[in-house]
Order: sequence, then C-alpha cells, then structure tokens
Amino acid sequence: MSAAQSPSGNPFAGTGNGGSSGNGVGNGNGVPAIRLHEVTRDYRRPRTSITTPGPVVHALRGVSLQVQRGQRFGIVGESGCGKSTALRIVAGLDRPTSGSVQIEGVEISRLPERRLGFLRRQLQLVFQDPMGSLDPRMRVRDIVAEPLVAQGQRHTLPRVHELLEAVGLQPEAADRYPHQFSGGQRQRISIARALAPDPRILVADEPVSALDVSVRAQVLNLLAEIVDRLSLTLLFVSHDLAVVRHVCDTVAVMSRGEIVEQGPIEQVYEQPAHPYTRQLVAAAPRLQAALAGRTAADLAAETLAARRSARSDPTPKDHP
Repeated sequence: MSAAQSPSGNPFAGTGNGGSSGNGVGNGNGVPAIRLHEVTRDYRRPRTSITTPGPVVHALRGVSLQVQRGQRFGIVGESGCGKSTALRIVAGLDRPTSGSVQIEGVEISRLPERRLGFLRRQLQLVFQDPMGSLDPRMRVRDIVAEPLVAQGQRHTLPRVHELLEAVGLQPEAADRYPHQFSGGQRQRISIARALAPDPRILVADEPVSALDVSVRAQVLNLLAEIVDRLSLTLLFVSHDLAVVRHVCDTVAVMSRGEIVEQGPIEQVYEQPAHPYTRQLVAAAPRLQAALAGRTAADLAAETLAARRSARSDPTPKDHP
C-alpha cells in the first residue's frame, strides 16, 4: 500500500488539534516545556565477584537544558553518550539519581507513577524501530486508538481515520496489520498513534535511523510539518547531526554523559566550538545528497572519507 494524501490535499485536514489553540502550546507564560537541571543518572553494573560490588556507570553527569514551548530541540551524540537516557527521564520512563526534571513547570522526578497521568497525555513518544513498537497482532485501527481507549474514549474509528490522513495514509489502512506496510509507512502509523491524545510535546528517539535513506527525508519532513501545524514542542534524539539539522532549530551535543555544546543548530553546525562537535560535523552524512538521489553506498563512502579526514586532523578529538 502506498502513502496517500487526504482528499483535501492538506495532510492535516480533520485533525483534532486545530493548531496552538487546541493544545495550549505557546500560551506565553514563560514556563519551558522541558527543563532539566543538573541531572545525573548512575547505574551499577552486575557484580563479577561475591566480595566486590559491580562498577558504577555514570550515564548522565550534571545535564542541564531548557526546551521552550514550540521549539524543535535536538540532542545529538554517538551511541552510549547518554542521550536516550535523558529522553527516558524526560518521558518519565526512568528516574534521575539527582537533579530536577520539569515538564510544563511540574517537577516529575519524584512523582509516583499514579500521578504521571498528565505526562502520558501531554507527552508522546515516537520510537526508533516502528516494527518493534507496533504490536503485530493488532490491526492499525486498534494500535492508533490505544491512547484514546486508555483515556476512556469510545467510537474511536473516525478519529483514527483523521489521524491516518494526517500522516499521509488512506483510511483503509486502519484494517491492515503492521507487517503489510513498508518501514516508512509503519513509522507514519507510529506518529499517528503519538498524535492521538493531542499531546503538547512530541519526543522522537532516532525515528529514522531504522529506515532506508530514501525514506528518511519523507518522514523528517512529515514530522517537521506536523510540529509546525500543531504548534508542538519537539525533542528529537539522533546520532546524526545532519538529520538533526534538517528538523531542529536548536541542538545540544552530548558526549560521555555531558552536554559539551549547545546553541542554534546553524551556528553549531557551521561554527562548532568543541572538538567533539567538530568531529560529528566532519562525519555527518549529507541528507541533501540523499534527497538528490545519492545511494546509501555513495553516502557510506563519503562518510568513511570524512572520518578518515577527521582522524588525520591534529586537533584533539576527546574533550577534557
């Protein structure tokens, strides 16, 4: 099944948000959508000796950032840098060892699960692997309606059809199963499910890294259009600085559990101040090349050459 626009030509026709007035974003009271202050997260590895406890891993080391309402904020860094840990803490799926985590001005770091209902409504996630996040036994209509049913809503099918049209799929997709779609279409279904409860904040964890290069730009453009149209706040996590540049207006660069640089995306991309950021810029595949029809092999070859060039640069690559 191929993706299709809604009959009106507007991929957001019929969505329930109705822009900023529908979800309350950007009300101008000055409270950030997301605020982390001196957040740490320590994990203890399993012990390898009866007498010696396992070593402590410092996944986050004093992370502080603010995401304003309506902002597109990216967190970028290599695997293991702590970016996904920060995302899980923001989403209430993990707890910090210390520090403050506020969502829409509400401190969530010590709230019990039973008091996080507002967070489940206001913040929704789009995961890396759409096939892994979609139940293969459920039809698309039930997958997309799941957040609505959790809120006690009935007769959800009309809303499901609206959401599918909003992400460029025909209403008939509701009767199919996830395995009957391509990877890009499955990610569109994931986005539709995330939009179902009319969230204020959309959190995307490597949402295109599992997709073919030729499909990534389509999904990124869809995300950007949805965020703009519905006045959402976007927190976007990726290992690829070029992808973050395509979607976000602000970026924080993470390395070894710390934010080593942050600022407007164009400034960070064009004038990186930290050696690690310069390394990321040098190794970043060019998304525009993919849009121009370059193959994955072409991009891989260019990336390898860029990394070799970065290794030959005498500038130290590790931060102090």
